[in-house]
Amino acid sequence: MNSWQGFYTGRRVVVTGGLGFLGSNLAHALASAGAEVTILDALVPGCGGNPENLEGTARCCRVVRTDIGEMAGTAGAIDDCEVVFNLAGEISHGRSMTEPERDGELNTAAQLRFLGLLAHMRPGIRVVYAGTRQVYGVPLSLPVDEDHPIDPVDFNGIHKYAATMYHMLYSRLGQLDAVVLRLSNVYGPRMALNVPGQGFLGVFLRRALLGEELGVYRPGDQLRDPIFVDDAVEAFLAAGAAPVLRARSFNLGGAQALRLDEIAEAIARAAGTESRVRFLEFPKQDKAFDIGSYVADWSRARQLLGWQPRTDFATGIERTLRFYRERWETYLPGAGSLWETAPGR
Repeated sequence: MNSWQGFYTGRRVVVTGGLGFLGSNLAHALASAGAEVTILDALVPGCGGNPENLEGTARCCRVVRTDIGEMAGTAGAIDDCEVVFNLAGEISHGRSMTEPERDGELNTAAQLRFLGLLAHMRPGIRVVYAGTRQVYGVPLSLPVDEDHPIDPVDFNGIHKYAATMYHMLYSRLGQLDAVVLRLSNVYGPRMALNVPGQGFLGVFLRRALLGEELGVYRPGDQLRDPIFVDDAVEAFLAAGAAPVLRARSFNLGGAQALRLDEIAEAIARAAGTESRVRFLEFPKQDKAFDIGSYVADWSRARQLLGWQPRTDFATGIERTLRFYRERWETYLPGAGSLWETAPGR
């Protein structure tokens, strides 16, 4: 039985960024668990929000279209909530380098205003924040645990770390009860395949579904530990329901560490299209904020949250591809249906 089983039944829960990839999957799980779900999402262009992500659970969720940093639109949505899952923000590392002020507004300024309002209206409330492994920068050793030095290599990592520290400070002051989950690459159903900057896994999936080449930057042996979205959601649910914790930050990673070329080949093979993997030279503008290999040490989450990733990459990719094939026009509109004739589909 899950550690959070029964906890969310009838409980009033807020999910910021709940129309996005991870937020919508979390909203589905909360609705299935019997929670009363309110979603706050401004549908900021480029951040991956999509109302279609709530298909099948929209009746169970109240959606408030508002920037979390706008007091007027937010106050009425949080006045009686019992748990907050804070997933709003920008995730694009590349875009943060070209538009750092935009990233700073979405990931720091809006967060500070939101947390201040939350602390005023719902003092002591549990808040689970979606952090990022990017705050660590280039790993000094693998796997990376929570004591690794903080040294982000892009503006997104800096801004996300600032937001993390806002959560920690409000908790230290006794005004909030925050938990930060630092995520590795998350993949699965409801990723925004047509929105740039949402991560290399979305690019690989889109190109594989369309029968296009999957480009891997040399040397291709960089390690990643992709985490299937259902596993990530389980961690959020466990963190939201956990009693007083001895730690407030947790690294999350997938069940396997794989090379980038292995990831690309596995996706191309599972798609059953004519996709091939091709090696490319690393673009100079991206190389500056590349972190090399990364693998998370998630033992703290296992010990204190009772969580561990359960979905192997091959299984997760198959489930992901099946989702998109059944909803082709929603997530790849106008792209045709190559998969219907693909060998081995």
